[in-house]
Amino acid sequence: MLRQGELAAIVSDAPDQLRPKRRDLLAHQRVLHEAGAGGVVLPMRFGSASGDDDTVTRVLAERAEHFLERLQALDGTAEYNIKANHDEEAVLRLIMADHDDIRSLAEANREAGGGTQEEKIRLGEMIAAAVQAREATDAQLLQQAFQPMAEAVSAGPQSTGWLANVSFLVDRGSAERFLVAVDEFREEHPHLELRVNGPLPPYSFVDTPSSQQAEGGTAEAFGAAAAQPDG
Repeated sequence: MLRQGELAAIVSDAPDQLRPKRRDLLAHQRVLHEAGAGGVVLPMRFGSASGDDDTVTRVLAERAEHFLERLQALDGTAEYNIKANHDEEAVLRLIMADHDDIRSLAEANREAGGGTQEEKIRLGEMIAAAVQAREATDAQLLQQAFQPMAEAVSAGPQSTGWLANVSFLVDRGSAERFLVAVDEFREEHPHLELRVNGPLPPYSFVDTPSSQQAEGGTAEAFGAAAAQPDG
């Protein structure tokens, strides 16, 4: 552990060629959870690297005001990440029910034995546009449903297969109520498939620019880089 004023960084040596093996990722998670059990931490992603100890302590000194503010803000909280996508059959039924033009064209094509190639293409384009619009609406609906229960919200990077990827910073005392609300939301919107991951260290709310992390080197701070108040 490297100390600088009121802050400390949990570090470990790392090999020159650091690769994210499962056992290393799990070890990183275990250290973060154990450190977090004793007090608030600012978690760093696995693989965060610094050239040497002096670089780490220099960053702690230079960013002390920011780190201390974040530690105070994140004390007593946890991150819950929610990813959502559509149940394809369920959302298609909703689209047919909500769009008269799509339903009419589908019925006309069916009565015509499938319709012409042009009509099939047109129907496919209309359905695709309606699904895309529904994805945007449902992503906004999900965020609005849980935002009032969170201290902060962070939209994550979108990935194939997910219409929403949102992290919520939740007070640990309200976590059970938050999870109950997720279950209720799932029941109210059966066309949505939700994956909830948490409680997690508040990765999405550290708000430390990557430019503040040391580049290259043989990686101090790979195992469980975190900042925490001294004592």
